[in-house]
Amino acid sequence: MIYLTNFHAIEERIKSGRAYGPLLLAKAGPRAKEIVTLAVNSKIRVDRVGAFDLDKLAPDNRGIALGVDDIDDAGADIDLEDFINALGERRSVLVLILDEITDPHNYGAILRSCDQFGVDLVVSRNRRSAKHAAVVSKTSAGAVSWVPQAETPNLVRAAEDLKNAGFWIYGADMGGEPVYKKNMTGRTVLVLGSEGAGISRLLRERCDGMVGIPSLGRIDSLNVSVAAGVLLYEVQRQNRHNPAVPL
Repeated sequence: MIYLTNFHAIEERIKSGRAYGPLLLAKAGPRAKEIVTLAVNSKIRVDRVGAFDLDKLAPDNRGIALGVDDIDDAGADIDLEDFINALGERRSVLVLILDEITDPHNYGAILRSCDQFGVDLVVSRNRRSAKHAAVVSKTSAGAVSWVPQAETPNLVRAAEDLKNAGFWIYGADMGGEPVYKKNMTGRTVLVLGSEGAGISRLLRERCDGMVGIPSLGRIDSLNVSVAAGVLLYEVQRQNRHNPAVPL
């Protein structure tokens, strides 16, 4: 069993309705008491345990920990084909494809930005992306429990399916056209590549264009999770200021 120890992660997992517990409590501080009340109201079992025992199960705890079977199941429960079929005539849709994001801190931070900027779906490879449960949940501040995710063995095929559904696909690249010069409204897919290798060749070939973030810095590029936040903000800014594209 995996144990979540971050207050935000525990709280958001319970609120999402995907928490079954138990909630282990060793130290009942004010914040922990609020979470216990939330758990009780959600009919989640609360067990009092000794601090030593909790430290063995969840070393990075702050007096409380929530047991979960598999954090990956919190968000990765959307079938891509079902997602596309359910869109109907909806024109403003934002999908993020993560190509080999291996750092769980980056993965979690990206999910947090996805929650803030209204990403409709995150697509990742099902076996090779980083999904270290506790780190992802903590870094995302619980967003992993809310952001819809789909996992696939073939990102290139997923991109083709999205393109056939009327999506325009843009890859993130520091040498790409400034994102604010591109029309990112409507059905849009943004592809983020790995921290080292970037977007894989075959996936890059499926992109309709490459977009970047103009920089005045002296180092090579932004961290991928920071870049994700900037790019996602720009996509939503364009959609919010384009009355021709209903949300």
